[in-house]
Amino acid sequence: MISSLPKAARRGLAQEAADVIRRAIFAGDFPPGAPLREVELATALGVSRGSVREGLTLLEREGLIRSGWHRGTTVIEVTAHDVEEVYAVRGALDRLAAISAQVTASPQQLAPLDELVAAMAAEIAGAASGPRLLALDIAFHDRIYDAAGNQRLSQAWLAVRSQVYLFQMHRIAVGYEHYRDRVIDEHRQLTVLLRSGDRETLARCAEEHVDSARRNLLAHLSA
Repeated sequence: MISSLPKAARRGLAQEAADVIRRAIFAGDFPPGAPLREVELATALGVSRGSVREGLTLLEREGLIRSGWHRGTTVIEVTAHDVEEVYAVRGALDRLAAISAQVTASPQQLAPLDELVAAMAAEIAGAASGPRLLALDIAFHDRIYDAAGNQRLSQAWLAVRSQVYLFQMHRIAVGYEHYRDRVIDEHRQLTVLLRSGDRETLARCAEEHVDSARRNLLAHLSA
């Protein structure tokens, strides 16, 4: 499995190593709970152990991996406790991002949202892929944070983004139909409300969009 990882394009760069490992985690090459060993990763990526160590430190700051003195470094588990915490934070952030974008965003900043929803619909109309749908989904929310025009809010989103991505990947793996059946309508509704003056409904829908994902994932975890 490790031997299949692509070589890092720029040797010695911790950021490049972090990017490659992150993509591998999102692709399922390293599932939740999987160990990440410096020596094996350095050999597979063609970089120094120091670069891998620094890259893993970056991923730990994102909350994507955990390390301990006696248990080594592992990809975070998808537990009910972690899901509750991450989605609670995401719900508050998404709400603020949406109502901020509603006030400050220009029509040009909101236009890409329609394109992303159309791309989701095209994906579902064809051979729908959960990972490709999720990539469009996350890109949609990235655009809202950009349109909100609040640098500190964007930084707060980036602090949990990798965890959200991993948890959403798990949600798709255990309940793809629930995700597929809602992803277009929920995002299309957000695009409409972002252009409206109805702040209260937008805030409620932004939070419910996150809470629906939380409830669905927790239901599968408890089962």
